[in-house]
Amino acid sequence: MTLMPGVQGLLGLNRTLVPAFSRFVSSPAQLTSVGLPRGLCTVTATVSNSKPSVGPENESLLESLTFMGVDVKMVRQRQPGVLRKIITNEQGLAHFLHGKGASRKVVAGIISRYPRAITRSGEHLAQRWAMWRSVFKSDSEIVSILDRSPESFFRSSDNDNLEKNIVFLGSLGLNAKDLHRLLTTAPRTFSNSVELNRQMVEFLEDVCAELGGEDPGQFAKVVISRNLYILIRSTKRVKANIDFLKATFKMSDPELLALLQGAGAEILDLSNEYLKRNLKMLQEKLASLGCRKVDVKKLIVCYPTVLFIGSDTLSSKLDCLLKGGITMRQILEKPKVLEYSTQNITGRLEELHKLRYDFEKNGINILDSSRKRFDAKLERLALSSEE
Repeated sequence: MTLMPGVQGLLGLNRTLVPAFSRFVSSPAQLTSVGLPRGLCTVTATVSNSKPSVGPENESLLESLTFMGVDVKMVRQRQPGVLRKIITNEQGLAHFLHGKGASRKVVAGIISRYPRAITRSGEHLAQRWAMWRSVFKSDSEIVSILDRSPESFFRSSDNDNLEKNIVFLGSLGLNAKDLHRLLTTAPRTFSNSVELNRQMVEFLEDVCAELGGEDPGQFAKVVISRNLYILIRSTKRVKANIDFLKATFKMSDPELLALLQGAGAEILDLSNEYLKRNLKMLQEKLASLGCRKVDVKKLIVCYPTVLFIGSDTLSSKLDCLLKGGITMRQILEKPKVLEYSTQNITGRLEELHKLRYDFEKNGINILDSSRKRFDAKLERLALSSEE
C-alpha cells in the first residue's frame, strides 16, 4: 500500500535530520540550568540502610522557571521530580517553541502542565517536530495542540518508536486525518511498540475473517478510525466485549459484523464490567417502561453508544422525554436524542410546548439538531403561528 507523502519521508529521518538547535545544545553539559555551578553535577554515592531521602530542588532551575512564567506550584503537583534534576533544557525548549510561533505564555503553560518537557534535548525536539509535521499541515497547528495537550507531544521520548508507528499505521490505510486524531486523542498509541499495535490489528482482522467478512484489512482500519482508543486496550478486553454482545443479543455473524464495523466499534474499548452493568440497568429501565427484549436489541444495534451513558443519567433523560410528551416508540426510532443533556432536552421541550408543537404529528427530529438549526426552526414555527 502506498504511504502518505509525509510518512514516506520519515524512514530516513533520524539518520539525516540536522537538529535545528544543535548550535544551542550540543552536549548534555550544555543542558545545565541557567546559573547552575558545575560542581553541583557531581553526585557522591553513600551507602545507608535507611530509606533514601528525596534530594533538594534545583534552586537555579526554580529561578529559571519562575522567570519564564511557569507555574512552579503546578509543576510540584504534577511531576515534582523534574525540579530536582541537575540537567534540564528549559531555555532550549523555550527557544525552540518560540521559533515555531509559540508565545511566552504558551511555553510557560506547556511546561507547567507537562514539566518533563524540559528534559528533552534540542535534537530530540527537532526530530519529533519533523515527524509531527509529516502528519499536520503547519507549525501553528502543532503549537495549538501542545497548548491544549502537551502530553500528546512530550509523553514519549522514543522518536524511533514514534517513527515506526506512524509508518505502520499509515500502511494500514489510515490517512493523515486519522493519524492527526490518534496523535491528539490517544497519544499512548504511539508509545506502544509496533508489535503491540500489530497484535491488535491482526486480532481485528481475525475477527472479521471468523465472521465471514471479505476484507479483514479494511475492517481493522474502519474499527480503528471509529474507536481511537482501541489500540491502547488489550485484545482480551475487546474479545470479551465482542463475545458478550454476540451471546447477549444472539446475533448472527453478519449482524455482528455490521455492528462492529459501524457504531458498535465505539464501545469495544469499554471495560467488560462497565458494559455489562450499563446494559443490565438499560434492560431494567426499558422493561419498566413496557419495552420488550427485541426493543432493547434494536436500540443497541441502532445506537450502541447508549451504553456509554450512566444508568442515573439515562433514566433522567428518558423520564424527561416521556414527561414532555415523547413516546417510547419515538425514542427507539430516534435514539440519538439521548446524546443531549437533560438540561438541553428540558429547555427545548419547554420552548416547543410554548409553540404548541405536535410531536405525534411532526415527530422528534427537531430535538436532534444543532442549536443553530433548532433556533432557525423555532423562528419559522413562531412566524407561522402568528399568521
